[in-house]
Amino acid sequence: MLTVKKVLNNNVLVAEHPNYAEVILIGKGLGFGKKTGDHVADAQAEKFFVLKEEKEQEQYKQLLDYVDENFIGLMNDIIEIVEERFSVNLHEHIHIALTDHLFYAIKRVKQGLDVKNPFLPETELAYPKEFSVATELVDYLSNQLDLDIPPGEIGFVALHIHSALTRRSLKEVNRHTQLISELVSVTEEALKLKIDRKDVNYLRLVRHLHHAIERINKGQYFDNQDSLKNVLQAEYPLCYNLSWKLMKIMQQTLKKTIPEAEAVYLTLHLQRLSKQ
Repeated sequence: MLTVKKVLNNNVLVAEHPNYAEVILIGKGLGFGKKTGDHVADAQAEKFFVLKEEKEQEQYKQLLDYVDENFIGLMNDIIEIVEERFSVNLHEHIHIALTDHLFYAIKRVKQGLDVKNPFLPETELAYPKEFSVATELVDYLSNQLDLDIPPGEIGFVALHIHSALTRRSLKEVNRHTQLISELVSVTEEALKLKIDRKDVNYLRLVRHLHHAIERINKGQYFDNQDSLKNVLQAEYPLCYNLSWKLMKIMQQTLKKTIPEAEAVYLTLHLQRLSKQ
């Protein structure tokens, strides 16, 4: 059982927790009618979110200085949808990061400002499930607030969801998306073509790059592909050399060794694209 220490608003209160001492509880209508000393039902009886870490608590309290109380209730619904779709308990930081991001995004929409998202196609390809749920969330917010939220926002929300799911910082997740975009630009320049973003070979290349980055970060390297590498080097020298250029960019950005076998797979993807 939790005991109320302070009601911050209708949706947020500070409570005494038997294991974590002071915690912040977030739940729609959770603080309504509550006063210091009252008891709050446990998580089995009522759905709410607990912010346990002191740093997260302080950041969240700062949010409450400028975020509308009704918006806190909406964000509670949104994070609950994400947890249901992925069947997980998200890291508590998403309450701060996503609330802060969407509050300012909606403020910009109301001011008539449209922030472009240059990495939207790459984000959708890299994180399809997150992108799908982000689409659902942006539609939900648009309906609730009677606002036309631009589609670029879906990509930003998808990155926040992926960050919370993988417990990787948003900065790192963003860096990977930007890296893929850079690799595609270098490819277009080297092959002297404008790649159709709906072309199946482009989709395959981006998915491959995304999975390659994941594997490299986890140290899950490919098997040796020397025999095929020699054939491709002779048959497709332009694409083979380009694959090594892309690998060097990946190595510089990720600060990790890229296995030589990666040149084989990249060359095959690049060769398919070059036929355009």
